[in-house]
Amino acid sequence: MANPETAAVAINVLNKVIRYAIGLGVGASVLQTSLYNVDGGERAIIFDRFRGVLPEPVGEGTHFRIPWVQQPNVMDIRTRPRSISSVTGTKDLQMVNMSLRILSKPDEPRLPHIFKTLGTDWEERVLPSIGNEVVKAVVAQYNAEQLITQRERVSRAVRESLTARAADFGIVLDDVAITHLSFGTEFTRAVEAKQVAEQDAERAKFVVMKAEQERNAAVIKAEGESEAAKLISEATKQFGFGLIELRKIEAAKDVAETMSKSRNVVYLPNSGNMLMQVNPN
Repeated sequence: MANPETAAVAINVLNKVIRYAIGLGVGASVLQTSLYNVDGGERAIIFDRFRGVLPEPVGEGTHFRIPWVQQPNVMDIRTRPRSISSVTGTKDLQMVNMSLRILSKPDEPRLPHIFKTLGTDWEERVLPSIGNEVVKAVVAQYNAEQLITQRERVSRAVRESLTARAADFGIVLDDVAITHLSFGTEFTRAVEAKQVAEQDAERAKFVVMKAEQERNAAVIKAEGESEAAKLISEATKQFGFGLIELRKIEAAKDVAETMSKSRNVVYLPNSGNMLMQVNPN
């Protein structure tokens, strides 16, 4: 039978071990809840139950907090892309579908204000609304044709207006670009019809110019032939038929040179026929 004193000592030791284990567990739990991590590209906004949102963001690393009293809210400060589409009307009442690509991030010093006024989903709350607002305001200042021919100017106007508008909410825009621009079916058909009409006009203009050139060429040719006939007539009157005989001799020489180069001719007779029976008398 066990000694009562030994049993009492064992029970006391067991109770101490249990108390130490509970103390260590509670201490580890408190220590774990007192630490939090902030990863790269993030900042933490501390909400204090007694002081509210603290004015300074907490940087990267492991930090202490007061359990139950302080609650860290981690926010991403890296630049992120977003696409916004808007259907609006131009100055000449044409419907246009425009898409923007926006690279945005929160302004780090203003993170506490952004957290208080917009929350952690600030991008979803702000960018679609101000993007549509700016696109409608800018596009309404241009005609449909100007949106195509002055695209760089329109893009710059959208970027400047949207950057200024986003700054009111503590949002920094690294880049704004127009990625898509399309018009309604009626305007597209009108543009195609205009292009066809312009092509037909250019084609008709070319036909007229060609006819004009052909007419001028015919006139010049007729004048040249008339002048040549006149000169031949005058030469004939002055020199008799000697000029005509000279032309015959030159023609015969050309024929003889051509035949000498032909493979089918092996002999050129030296006779009067070579001179096409030209009688110098």
